[in-house]
Order: sequence, then structure tokens, then C-alpha cells
Amino acid sequence: MNSRIEAIWRRNLRRGLITGGLETAGILARAGVLPEARGRGAIFTLHHVRPAEARPSAPNAHLEVTPDFLEAAILRLKEEGYDFVRLEDVPRRLFEPQEKPFACFTLDDGYRDNLDHALPVFERQGVPFMVFINEGFADRTHTIWWETLADLLNGCERLRFDFGTGEEELDLSTGTARLDAFDRFARFIERDCEAQAVSALDALARRHGIQPLEITRRLTMGRDDLTRLARHPLASLGAHTVSHRALRRLTDAEALQEMRRSADWLENLTGRRPRAIAYPYGTQATVSEREQELARRLGFDIAVTTQPGTVCERDAGRLTALPRISLNGYYQEPRYVAALASGIPFAMGAG
Repeated sequence: MNSRIEAIWRRNLRRGLITGGLETAGILARAGVLPEARGRGAIFTLHHVRPAEARPSAPNAHLEVTPDFLEAAILRLKEEGYDFVRLEDVPRRLFEPQEKPFACFTLDDGYRDNLDHALPVFERQGVPFMVFINEGFADRTHTIWWETLADLLNGCERLRFDFGTGEEELDLSTGTARLDAFDRFARFIERDCEAQAVSALDALARRHGIQPLEITRRLTMGRDDLTRLARHPLASLGAHTVSHRALRRLTDAEALQEMRRSADWLENLTGRRPRAIAYPYGTQATVSEREQELARRLGFDIAVTTQPGTVCERDAGRLTALPRISLNGYYQEPRYVAALASGIPFAMGAG
């Protein structure tokens, strides 16, 4: 099978399997199967919240949902009987269980559209939320490699780059080729020293007329935006490190500095020390027991991962490794949100 056809087939197969699993989970939840899988509630995570936009290819489409979908998701959870709580209140809901399950909304990276498009939805529905902030993005000292890469791939027909075995040419003439290239760059960044790999990508982008720090400035909230958001009665701000590097791959001193400095910076900006932190990437490959211990040592009450699951009683003993459920841009159906919140996909191993 042609490699590009195979790549398309695999992507479509995976999405089809996930969609089928969500539909099945919804049916089972409505039938009252596995009620214990719901646990005490769910912490949802989002990134971009903005109107849909046509682009040649969208390798980060899983990281964005529309404001209409966010509102529909909230309304569906209200119909399902969920209480909406702040992340800071999750421990209390675990130690003092309520009859109703809880839903909690978090957003990572501090995108400007969180203020422009997500906040009005949360205001209309009276739902609290937390935004996790990177100092490096807010102060425009660090680039967002996945956003830089998307702009670069959509702006070029061909690229030359050295992934470690000599410079080679990449054909970007089709959407599938651009997605394949994105995956290859992502593996390069995961494999090598992240800071050096991102620096190499940024240099490539600049050679093609793209300014990575300008992308950061355009997409994320700065100090004035964050100060304004921090005063909103529904909003809370959490730490998300300085550079958004995978903490597990850093030395003890580097990881500690990333976490501590992020909290110090937010406290200096808002006058309030953050009680919660989100680990960058948040996967099993990027978060270990060491990071959880560092979070406890630094005084964080809560630390969240992106490892999928509902929040259960047992999580009361591991508040620095709480699971979250991603609202994925490929599955923007309110019934899928209810299915995920039921916990059944994770109990069945489909999460």
C-alpha cells in the first residue's frame, strides 16, 4: 500500500474507532451500565476556543473547538445533572462527596481566544474555569512550536531540514504530506533536546519569512489581558511552567525551576499565588512521580495531567496527578461529551 494512502487510512480508521466507541459508550450510559465509571466528576481540558477557520491543513485541529460547541457541551452536562465547580474545589468534592457529579473546565496555554470567545460562553452559562499560563508565552520570550510548525507547513510547498541524518527535502504539496511532515517534526522534538529542536525549527521558520515570536504574540494573552482575566469572578489562573518543555526530560533543578518560577511570576502579576499547575503535555511519557513530588514540595494543592479519565475517590490520595478529559476538535458533538463524562470509554480501555 502506498505510504500516503496508508497514513490516510490509519488516521481515518482511528477516528472511526473512537467515534464508534463514543457512540457505544453513550448508549451504555443511557442504559445505566457501569454507573460507577462516572466517579465523582470530570475535569475537562481545552486549548483554543474560536470559530472554525478554513486552512490548507490543520494539524492542530484536535486542540480547538468552536464557542458553539463549548456552549452546547455545557448545556448537555447541565441536562445530565452536573454541578460546575472550580478546580480548587475538586479536593473538597472528593473528601465530601455530593449527590450530583461535578464538571470542571480548564484551558491550557493562555490563548487569546480564551478571553475573546470562551469567556462569553462561561459568562452566559455561569460556569467557572481555570486557564493555565506559561510565563514564556505571556512575556513573548518563548515560541509555540506546534503553532509555528502549522504556519510553516501551510506556507510552503517544499522544505529542507536535517532530522539528524543529513538534510533532506520534504514535499508539502498535499494535505496528507503536510500532516506526515508535522508528525515527523513532532517526533524530532520529542526525541532530541527539546529546546535545541525547537530552536532549529524556529530558525527554519525565520528563513521562510515566519516570525515565531510574532505567532506567540498574536495567539496568546499578555500581561494586561491576564491581569484583566484574573479579576473576573468566574476565572482562575494556574501555573503551566515557563517554556512548556516536557518536565520529565529535564534535570531535577531545571524541572523545579520551571514549576517554581511559573508560580512566582503569576503571583507577582496578580497578587495571588496559584494553587494549581498543569504539567506541559501531561502524558505518561512526560510526567513521572518526580514531577508529582516537586508539585507537592512547591505547595501546589492540585496538579493535572492529560491522562484521560474521570475523577474518583481514589484520586483524593493523588491530587498532584489528576486526570483530565480532552474536548477534542475532531469530536464536537455534545452527546460525546456526555459519553466521556460517563467514564465508560476509560473503563472499557477506549480512552
